[in-house]
Amino acid sequence: MDLTTVAVDRSELEAKVKEVYRAVAQNPEGKYHFRMGRGLAEHLGYPHRLLDAVPEGAVRSFAGVGYFFDLADLKPGERVLDLGSGSGMDVFTAALEVGDGGQVVGLDMTEPQLEKAESLRKKAGMPQVTFVKGHIEDLPFADASFDCVISNGAINLSPDKAAVFREAARVLRPGGRLAIADIVTEKPLTPQIVCSTDLWAACIGGAAQADTYRETITGNGFSLEQARRNNYEFLSDSARAATVKYGVMSLSFLARTSNESTQTE
Repeated sequence: MDLTTVAVDRSELEAKVKEVYRAVAQNPEGKYHFRMGRGLAEHLGYPHRLLDAVPEGAVRSFAGVGYFFDLADLKPGERVLDLGSGSGMDVFTAALEVGDGGQVVGLDMTEPQLEKAESLRKKAGMPQVTFVKGHIEDLPFADASFDCVISNGAINLSPDKAAVFREAARVLRPGGRLAIADIVTEKPLTPQIVCSTDLWAACIGGAAQADTYRETITGNGFSLEQARRNNYEFLSDSARAATVKYGVMSLSFLARTSNESTQTE
């Protein structure tokens, strides 16, 4: 089943996703389908040294689904874009890796997340970090602007994943890296699940089958170099039931653009 053609109401979906992640930003101690905070980050493999250096408010609102910074292998001075950056946990982590000479941009569509992230950035004194409002299917950046694109549990929320990967490939330099973690499934989801905005916002309804997800990456400007499973579990009974029935799981991916230019004419 092609998830980009399923009749999910996109405006309703965007409103629901914003509602959920507004709550994540403003009330990280609330009850959600998923785990959050430092305990989750440590469980996924984030080193203590990085978590100690990232603004505490960003760590508390962390709702990622995997770890990929070892795959990203960021270098000092590199330019990094985070798709669906939330309150900034991975942006700040990337900023520590690329240093003062680098640049990290976080893109998100939810205003309270952006406001919180910008407040944390100012307090932390990280001039190499910028937060931008936008949609991951239509990036407001020039071709070949970044060395690495990262994303953590956000692409599954998009009803047009092919557009996300095409845009990521466009803004990466030739030979640039894509290092992401996301929710996928072993079995196809039912149309009833896919059409539920509540389940999309819970990172389940929009999950593609793993093979389809890989094909969407490789069909839109990337060669896939590595994929591995993350030790990730949902909290709610309904999400756990879907995990069992449909094989819902988290995978991290490393992919790379061609060394030839993919810039648009």
